[in-house]
Amino acid sequence: MKTEKQKSLDGDLYNAFDPQLVEERKYCRLLLQKYNSTSIDETDLRKELLKKILGHPGKELEIEPPFFCDYGSNITLGDKVYFNFNCVVLDVTRVEIGDGVLIGPNVQIYTATHPLDWKIRDKGLENAKPVFIGSYVWIGGAVIILPGVSIGDRSVIGAGSVVTRDIPSDVLAAGNPCRVIRHLNSLDN
Repeated sequence: MKTEKQKSLDGDLYNAFDPQLVEERKYCRLLLQKYNSTSIDETDLRKELLKKILGHPGKELEIEPPFFCDYGSNITLGDKVYFNFNCVVLDVTRVEIGDGVLIGPNVQIYTATHPLDWKIRDKGLENAKPVFIGSYVWIGGAVIILPGVSIGDRSVIGAGSVVTRDIPSDVLAAGNPCRVIRHLNSLDN
C-alpha cells in the first residue's frame, strides 16, 4: 500500500495532514525561516541551507529571500537558476526547472490542486500535478504557473501571466490565461 507521500508524488488523492507530510513541511519551514533571515553577506550559510532545503539544487543557484516552498525536496533545479524576491513553489510533487532559468519577483509555481467534488475536498483529500520548466526560460514578475503545466526551452512568459496550459519552446507568451503571442528566434533582443 502506498504512503500518503507516495500518493502525492504519483498524483493520486492523498491526505495532506498525514503526520509524515506535516513533519516534512515543518522541517522545510524551519530551514526557510533561517534562510529568509540571512543577511546579504552570508552567502556560505545561504548555500548550506539551500542544500538542505532543495532536493536537487544546481550550480550557481541564487534565490533572493524571502523564498517559500512546501517541501523543497521535490524541487530539481538546473545550473545558473535565479529566483528574484518573494517566490513561492508549492512542491507537493515534482517541480523541475532547467539550466539558465530566470524567475522574476513574486512568481508562484503550484503543483497542489484540489478535487472539484466538495465531498472529496471535505475529507481533506487533495492531489498534485508536476510542473516542468525547460532551460533558458525567462518568467516575468508575478507570473502564476498552475499544476500540470510544462514550459518549453527558451520561452519567455510575460509579467502577470497566469499559465494554465503547456507553452511550447521558443515563444513569447503572456496574458490571463497565458497564450502564445509570437515565436522567438535567435535575432530577437
